[in-house]
Amino acid sequence: MSNDTTSPDLSQFPVRTRGAYFEKFDKNAVFNHHWGRTLTSADNTLFSTALAHWSPLYLNSEYAKALGHKDTVLNPFLVLCTVVGLSVEDLSESGGPFLGIEDCVFERPMYAGDTVRAVSVVTDTRPSASRPGYGIVTWKTTAYDQHGQAVLHFTRKNLLAGAEQR
Repeated sequence: MSNDTTSPDLSQFPVRTRGAYFEKFDKNAVFNHHWGRTLTSADNTLFSTALAHWSPLYLNSEYAKALGHKDTVLNPFLVLCTVVGLSVEDLSESGGPFLGIEDCVFERPMYAGDTVRAVSVVTDTRPSASRPGYGIVTWKTTAYDQHGQAVLHFTRKNLLAGAEQR
């Protein structure tokens, strides 16, 4: 045992269970996710180059303008990842396995300086057939820009622990 008085007493920092459990989700419940996120050209450049997604539409202003855009387009996968991130606290922060995204549709391009926000609706809940005490929740998420125009929508699913498993 160390006599180091600078070490914190870890028992004073209890683990906080975050996120909702399966039974807290009712079909048709609506979640207006927090205030949103303004995406910048730096976000776009870092995201696109880190993923080696070299499309000139996302990295070359003159190319994007030649195709009729006002400037480089934000990489749509950056927008998708940001929107999923906006929804995590309300929907899946409890840490259940992510089961995938389906029916993803990008409605319109976004540009640096645009702000994205998201709303999710519970479309289905069902107990897991293979994991007693767990359930699968399905949400339809729609993302909007600062003008209230839909920019993308998708369906996602997560496996969530039931109240007894937490």
